[in-house]
Amino acid sequence: MLFLDELPEFNRNVLESLRVPLEDRKVSISRLNTTITYPCEFMLIASMNPCPCGYYGSQEKKCSCKADQIKKYMNRISGPLLDRIDIHIEVNQVKYSQLEQKEKPETSQKVRNRVNQARKIQLERYHEYHIFSNSELNPKLIEKFCELDSKSKRILEVAFDKLGLSARAYNRIVKVARTIADLDACEKIQEKHVAEAIQYRSLDRKYWNNR
Repeated sequence: MLFLDELPEFNRNVLESLRVPLEDRKVSISRLNTTITYPCEFMLIASMNPCPCGYYGSQEKKCSCKADQIKKYMNRISGPLLDRIDIHIEVNQVKYSQLEQKEKPETSQKVRNRVNQARKIQLERYHEYHIFSNSELNPKLIEKFCELDSKSKRILEVAFDKLGLSARAYNRIVKVARTIADLDACEKIQEKHVAEAIQYRSLDRKYWNNR
């Protein structure tokens, strides 16, 4: 697992070097006349503010950044890199009233049990294909194991056109929808699973669509 906090603060060239490992699951190192390639299986997790001051898009506090500052800050993260990240989630500021809520959240034990069950489903599904999870599906296996009904295809078509998604983003949405269905213990992907997966791909279009 690789966690990068304050993602835009890293050198852009360093971030761009992650594109091949994320896509091909291998990394090549060149030294003098020799190039060595290693397997590279990792999960990338990153966090960032929406602007230098941290309040762009906030409903609680006004952003103090100028438009060109925000654009420059966002431009440190490229579209191709974002395309290789499966899930984008915006975390809003926590209000005091939320801290005072008495309703108990789902326990970590229940979440772990559900995740373990989903992983078991995937291990059994792919045991003949020498892969372990939905994230490893190639286009051919996506077609085989991620069949969509007409309603799911329609909602995905609308999102594809409206959000200007790439082919890579399309495949990642379908794989995330497959995982959501597994967490829901559903054999087939349903419209609600696709709709939820699409929500996890819209953040880059919200903050980067005007770059």
